[in-house]
Amino acid sequence: MSKNGALSGIRVLDFTRVLAGPFCTMMMGDMGADVIKIENPYRGDDTRQWGPPWAGRGENRLSAYFISVNRNKRSMTLNLKSGAGQQVVRQLVEQSHILIENFRPGQMAQYRLDYDTLHEINPALVYCAITGYGQSGPYRDQPGYDYVIQAMSGLMSITGPADGEPHKVGVAISDVVAGLTASTAILAALHHSQQTGDGQYIDISLLDSQLAALVNVVSNYLVSKQTPSRLGNEHPNIVPYQTFEAIDGSFVIAVGNDGQFARLCNLIERPELATDKRFATNPARVEHRAILIPILRDIFKQRTTETWIQMLLDVGIPAGPINDIAQIVHDQHVEARGLIHEISLHENDTLRFVGPAAKLM
Repeated sequence: MSKNGALSGIRVLDFTRVLAGPFCTMMMGDMGADVIKIENPYRGDDTRQWGPPWAGRGENRLSAYFISVNRNKRSMTLNLKSGAGQQVVRQLVEQSHILIENFRPGQMAQYRLDYDTLHEINPALVYCAITGYGQSGPYRDQPGYDYVIQAMSGLMSITGPADGEPHKVGVAISDVVAGLTASTAILAALHHSQQTGDGQYIDISLLDSQLAALVNVVSNYLVSKQTPSRLGNEHPNIVPYQTFEAIDGSFVIAVGNDGQFARLCNLIERPELATDKRFATNPARVEHRAILIPILRDIFKQRTTETWIQMLLDVGIPAGPINDIAQIVHDQHVEARGLIHEISLHENDTLRFVGPAAKLM
């Protein structure tokens, strides 16, 4: 936590567990907020036990999962079912700016720690509730983890090989998107509170957040009434914008406009493709993708990935390698940006972790 960060002086009460909420509050802690993580005294955050791998040893060990979203926080335990625990929360609320929780709808009201009750104690309090499906609607009371949301939101239906089964994304992206959505809404409500003295209640749903994050794919359906399908590593609206195989592996090329396509055609010594009416514009390339892509595939198989990537970058066409996690963590650009941090743990152990993506200067 930076004492001089943009959110210095802001206190956040964090009653969240697992990923969406902790990710949100971690970002606030990174920006200087005083985040107090309040956990169940009997088991704590579930992700403390979501290992291996583990960092540290013995009783002090922590799962890598828990570490990934819980830096820059102070910690305490409270039994919210007890009157004493509830009273401690009310006292903390008097001196806090933000409260965020991810209990099922109505549970905080059972503890008399709901927004209406706490608003009477601190009218300026910003209160954010993150749930699977929101505070209203027929799915309101259903449990909702990220994997289920990826399936229900339609994300899995558009992810994976065109001729294969639906796939989930490699990380809990619905949780991450919900955490980002919550952080934006909280900061907007905090600004409003500081300007007017009036707090706000924020209802964040994983399903809402993920559906909104499908952006152009949902828009494609709403405009065309045609259900989007899986395209593997291709793009529904842009061509060529996908992976290609070289002699020694695969790489990604992202041609985003007609000017870049013309440069690509010159680069591969096929300038006539740029003026072919089937390929001259992006809409035409999308329509005739089945003709264009095999032509490009045959050409890209003639050189190495490194050679193609450098040639493409030299003429201003976005391209890059398909890294694994080890490769990107040790990439020279990531190292130059200082994104990987290291701290000392108990018994001379060290911990490396990904730091804040946002660099406030």
